[in-house]
Amino acid sequence: MSIDILTRLARFNDLIPSKVPFVEGKLKGHQDRSNYSIVGPGVSEDSKQKVKIAEAHGFNIGAVSAAPMNGSGLHSHTTAEVFLIFSGSWRFYWGVDGKEGEVILQKGDVASFPTNMFRGFQNVSDEEALMFVVLGENDPGVITWTPKIIKDAKDSGMVLLNDNSLIDLEKQKIPEGKNALNPLQDNELQQFDNYTSEEIEKFVIRNVDAQKYIKDDEHYNSNSIINYLDEFNIHEKTFKPHIPHQTGFGLSLLKGKSAHIHSYELNVSEAFLCLKGEWEVTCDDQKVNIGPRDTFSAPKNSIRSIKQVSDEEGSVFLIRQKN
Repeated sequence: MSIDILTRLARFNDLIPSKVPFVEGKLKGHQDRSNYSIVGPGVSEDSKQKVKIAEAHGFNIGAVSAAPMNGSGLHSHTTAEVFLIFSGSWRFYWGVDGKEGEVILQKGDVASFPTNMFRGFQNVSDEEALMFVVLGENDPGVITWTPKIIKDAKDSGMVLLNDNSLIDLEKQKIPEGKNALNPLQDNELQQFDNYTSEEIEKFVIRNVDAQKYIKDDEHYNSNSIINYLDEFNIHEKTFKPHIPHQTGFGLSLLKGKSAHIHSYELNVSEAFLCLKGEWEVTCDDQKVNIGPRDTFSAPKNSIRSIKQVSDEEGSVFLIRQKN
């Protein structure tokens, strides 16, 4: 292999976050957070957002850390948005007014939120919390904000323009020929979907319920696999998804103290995101180890294998581009 695989490694401690990634970044409850772009640019409105692995994968991986009672304002996406909780407790709420429903997610929980609905999230822990986010497609589109967010943000000096660029009015004026984005009108808001808490729960898999979803791959009982999204195919075995969303990517969890997958080859993008333990990934003739919060993207068409090498039970997410 001519590729140095260390260029495809994203150590979390090496990532450079944006502190004001979105238009509501100066508002109370949204100002004390960090946004990370790990694979792909994501949907950050900050033109200076640092991207660790820029190669198109068919999906984007990012992360959000927030102080207590901080998070994101109500917004909608045109592509998939899947949350992987790493630490803390997070409250997700939705609807134009944020009062349609809510769920609380904890470490190890996974939730896939539908497109075309307003959702926000908030760290309801007593300390800083972290979660990862997987977005669909190479270009995950732009965010649509509720009218209240756009109006309140403008009062704070932050303006989103009609080309989706972000302006801080304390530092610069709106460029000639560009205009501030107008808040959505009532008739436009009616085009967004509504969900009850019971309906959203169908798209949530909680870590405390993991045993209900785990499948063993019949390999000496060492591998426990939870398949969340899309079919997971490995060594002539197929694992059906538990969340009924078409996201454009697959998401699975491999866990166990001696968990491993023998060598296989893929011609699509695949990334490994460590939740717990230490994992050794081999790509052709090179090896790399990832620990909690680290991400590694295996080169397309490489022969790769992965095994858990710490003294504890490990967990690693596998994120795959859909064929």
